[in-house]
Amino acid sequence: MMPHLFTVVSPEKPDFALRFDQPVMTIGSCFSDEVGSRLLASGFDVAINPMGTLYNPLSIADALQAAMEGRKAQDADIVQHDGRCYSWRHHGSISAENEVECKKMCDEAVEKTAQVLSKAKLLIVTFGTSWVFHLATGGQVVANCHKQHPHLFERRQVSVVEIVQRWEAVMKQLKEFNCHMKVVFTVSPIRHLADGAHGNQLSKATLLLATEELCKRWEAYYFPAYEIVMDELRDYRFYAPDLTHLSVTAIDIVWHRFQETFLSAADMQQAHNNAKQARKLQHRPIH
Repeated sequence: MMPHLFTVVSPEKPDFALRFDQPVMTIGSCFSDEVGSRLLASGFDVAINPMGTLYNPLSIADALQAAMEGRKAQDADIVQHDGRCYSWRHHGSISAENEVECKKMCDEAVEKTAQVLSKAKLLIVTFGTSWVFHLATGGQVVANCHKQHPHLFERRQVSVVEIVQRWEAVMKQLKEFNCHMKVVFTVSPIRHLADGAHGNQLSKATLLLATEELCKRWEAYYFPAYEIVMDELRDYRFYAPDLTHLSVTAIDIVWHRFQETFLSAADMQQAHNNAKQARKLQHRPIH
């Protein structure tokens, strides 16, 4: 008998299947961008991080609550840097040359998120890190530091209890806002090594424990992207040259597992055909 050379991670199949006519939204770390882009290329109706890439659970919670409550951008949310205006509550992709335009972009992102949430059948939430940055003055958690001086911030790791308590309120609001929407949690396998390998593991462990508790309390689903990379692939050939982000091959493997988990066999084939056609359309004719 041939020896097993790796551990196969088998995601638990949910009691529903995702269909092409069901709107989807992804929100969270850059891993949600990767999954969202593949859903889009495969022909699904998907909104990918409408608030921009977000990494920590508190900022992701804030973004969803802002959308459901129709919260407008405030003066205190805006920061200027190198001739552009940014929002403490959004990713740097949402920026403008002046404060008025920046607020407008923030409000449009909130409105778009609310519109998608009200119709979505599936919300995919990806937590990236349990470390958060607070403004030293006021204590607000920021979604992005926008390359500001470190003295403006205080950095700490949020606990499992804090994440669960915050997301209890979010999940309740989501159920009231759209009772037909399913929620899938993932923990990003992309490593955050600013605190070293051990610090990264502690951060991910906190996120794993929090998502486990939330899935138990709210009948949400967990997709083991982190475990597939860490336990099944567990080789640096599956990483990009920076040894932090994933290679295209690794993302493709996780994406295939995602399809096996949430799509029917017929829709998996259709998604493959759609993605293949999309790649053909991207080719430029030689003549």
